[in-house]
Amino acid sequence: MSTQTKQVKAVRFHQAGGPEVLKLEQVNIPAPGPQEVRLEVKAIGVNRVDSMFRSGYYSEQPIFPSMLGFEAAGIIESVGEEVKDLVPGDVVSVVPAFSNHQYGTYGELILLPAYAIQKHPSNLSFEQAAALWTSYIAAYGMLVDSANLQPGQAVLFNAASSNTGLAIVQMVNLLGGISIAITSSVSKKQALLDAGAQHVILTREQDIAKEAMTITGGKGADLILDAVGGKHFEHLVAAAAERAQIIAYGALSFEPAVWPAIPVLLKMLSIKGYNMGDLLMDYTKQQAAIAFVKAGVESGKLKPVVGPKFPLSNVTDAQRSLEANQHTGKIVLTV
Repeated sequence: MSTQTKQVKAVRFHQAGGPEVLKLEQVNIPAPGPQEVRLEVKAIGVNRVDSMFRSGYYSEQPIFPSMLGFEAAGIIESVGEEVKDLVPGDVVSVVPAFSNHQYGTYGELILLPAYAIQKHPSNLSFEQAAALWTSYIAAYGMLVDSANLQPGQAVLFNAASSNTGLAIVQMVNLLGGISIAITSSVSKKQALLDAGAQHVILTREQDIAKEAMTITGGKGADLILDAVGGKHFEHLVAAAAERAQIIAYGALSFEPAVWPAIPVLLKMLSIKGYNMGDLLMDYTKQQAAIAFVKAGVESGKLKPVVGPKFPLSNVTDAQRSLEANQHTGKIVLTV
C-alpha cells in the first residue's frame, strides 16, 4: 500500500455560484485510511446534484473549499489496512453513498470509503461505469422498491433524455412495463425511440394527457415520474390513471407547480417525493439495488448511454452543458 501523500489536480470551489466558481487546483491526497481506498480516476459522471450542491440549492450546504462529485470509475491505486475484497489494480466504480463534506470524485486521484466501491460488470467502459450507479439505482428505487411496478403497467416520465430518463426507459422495458417518455425536442424524440422508449410524447406538438390516454386505451398512466415540477405538473395529474402514483424526484423547473386538487381527489392519487438517499442508507435495500443493476447490465438489458465528453480541465463547460439541458445521456469528464 502506498503511504505517501500525492499532489494531483482536483476540482474545488470556494463559494457557491455558477459553473465559473469551479477551479482545477493542485491538492494533496493522503494515503487511504483504514477503511478507505485511493482511486486513480479514469472517468467522472456529471450529476444534476453536483450542479445543485455547487449552486447552494442542495439540502446539504458546501463547506469551503468544497469537493464535488458522486460518480467515477477507475483503478484502485491503494487500499487501507482494514479493507477486504478490494486490492490495488481492481477496476471499479463509485456508488454515491457519501457526503461531499468528506469525499468528492472530481479529481485525478481521489479518496473514497471502501463501502462506496463496486467492481462493475466487465462489459462496461470506464465512461459507462461512471454513468451507472446514480441513475440506475434511482430508477430501481422508484420503479421497484417504491412503486413495485408490474408487467403491463404504464409509466409516464419527463426529462426522458437525461441519463436517469434513459435508465427508466431500459428498466421499465426490463420489468415488462409500458414506457411513455415526454420530451420537448423533436431531435430527442427519435433518440428516445432509438433508445427503446415504446412511446414518446412531444410536448411542442402534443397534449400530454390526451396522448397518454390514447396510448393506455383511456385508462391513463399507472405510475408517473416527475423530474421537472412547475407548470406541467397539472398535465401529469390529468394523464394519471385512477389510484396512480406520482413520484417527484427532481425540480428542473423553479416555477411553482399548480395543484389541481379536484382531479387528485377524484382519482385518489398518491403523490410523494423521492430521495435515493433513503435507499442508499438501508444496507439491505442498497445491496438489492446493486444486485439488480449488475444483473441487468450483465444481461445487456441495462446499458448506460454516454453523452458529451469533456476533459477534467473543461469542468466548467461540462457543467454549463448540463444546465443547458440539450444533451442526451450522461455527460462525462475524462481524466
